[in-house]
Amino acid sequence: MSDRKALLLDEVRKYHQDVQPDRAFEPGVTEIWPSGAMLDADDRVALVEAALDMRIAAGSYARTFESRFARKLGRRKAHLVNSGSSANLLAVTALTSEVLGERRLRPGDEVITVAAGFPTTVNPIIQNGLLPVFVDVELGTYNTTAERVAAAIGPKTRAIVLAHTLGNPYEATEIAELAREHGLFFVEDNCDAVGSTYDGRLTGTFGDLTTVSFYPAHHLTMGEGGCVLTSNLALARVVESLRDWGRDCWCAPGDSNTCLKRFKHQLGKLPAGYDHKYIYSHVGYNLKATDLQAALGLTQLAKLDEFTALRRRNWRRLREQLDGVPHLLLPEATPRSEPSWFGFVITVAPDAPFTRSQLVAFLEDRKIGTRQLFAGNLTRQPGYLNQPYRVVGDLTNSDIITEQTLWVGVYPALTEEMVDYVAATVTEFATGRA
Repeated sequence: MSDRKALLLDEVRKYHQDVQPDRAFEPGVTEIWPSGAMLDADDRVALVEAALDMRIAAGSYARTFESRFARKLGRRKAHLVNSGSSANLLAVTALTSEVLGERRLRPGDEVITVAAGFPTTVNPIIQNGLLPVFVDVELGTYNTTAERVAAAIGPKTRAIVLAHTLGNPYEATEIAELAREHGLFFVEDNCDAVGSTYDGRLTGTFGDLTTVSFYPAHHLTMGEGGCVLTSNLALARVVESLRDWGRDCWCAPGDSNTCLKRFKHQLGKLPAGYDHKYIYSHVGYNLKATDLQAALGLTQLAKLDEFTALRRRNWRRLREQLDGVPHLLLPEATPRSEPSWFGFVITVAPDAPFTRSQLVAFLEDRKIGTRQLFAGNLTRQPGYLNQPYRVVGDLTNSDIITEQTLWVGVYPALTEEMVDYVAATVTEFATGRA
């Protein structure tokens, strides 16, 4: 590193300290967000250093992040993309590749998922001409069960695509076993659950493909960004092709002859010797991230264990203080799991003398940010009213979530004082109307 660059980065570190806001917490005045990034001087320096190096496209930082993140999650391959939504799109689309032969998904094949979740877990199913088969979830864990998934498996079922809700793992061991028994693909949406474990094993290690988001609300952030991980090298190659315009070539940016036969291929109906850099084996996209994002991801990744511990601390503190508060159903970790919590879910009891809207208004008025449990029952959303799907069983709990559930934050930047204020405010509202 040059002396001038070192001096600039030292000034960036000092600047970071200068611009830090007053962190004094004033109840009812200081906003408590439900989610957010925790960024320090190392993160700011990493971004500026990447900018000084003009790392404006995907390059060595991205490849370093992919390698380290794959190792952290115990997967053989990771492919960095521009969002968690793109990661889900690539994961499901990869399962339609002709590379998979007779196992590949075709239009009309059925994919089991849940109705109560985030749209971009389900959207790639629809976008690929597949049929979502919706099952309900449990109140308390807000995940579906292996029993419900098993009941939904039919002659047209070809895959299972499920997200770990707000960091709380579902029965991943049992669902992965169902997928193996029935020859189904299993996509594990781990966007809200990085660092969670089930049966002592990290979530994101059960599926054929795993997806992660690096949006600022999530466990690690790149601003925008996501990742697809797998230990199946054939699927990894398909994901890479789809991410990179659909090309057949696997050269890194700036490289031109990794296969040592750039002008010796004959694929499709192209003339022999057509430049491999411009041969396309899939109808793909350009969904890459940049080295600027990856530079931030690398400094964030070093703090993942700390972030996970703080999320668990904040969730436990809320859970202990709200225990016994009337008219509220509090969240429960799935048995045999240790979640890295994304949020703290509260469901207002059907017979409560108040509504969710009233509780939300009370909290928001006191600067405590709230969120709904994503889309609630997706089948009731305007964008899905005319989409084809199938439902197995009823969606009673998904409807309850739509009408009576909210969540508040537990992300690492929240102090114990903030968490205590949230708990006291919820308690004040609920007990005052008991």
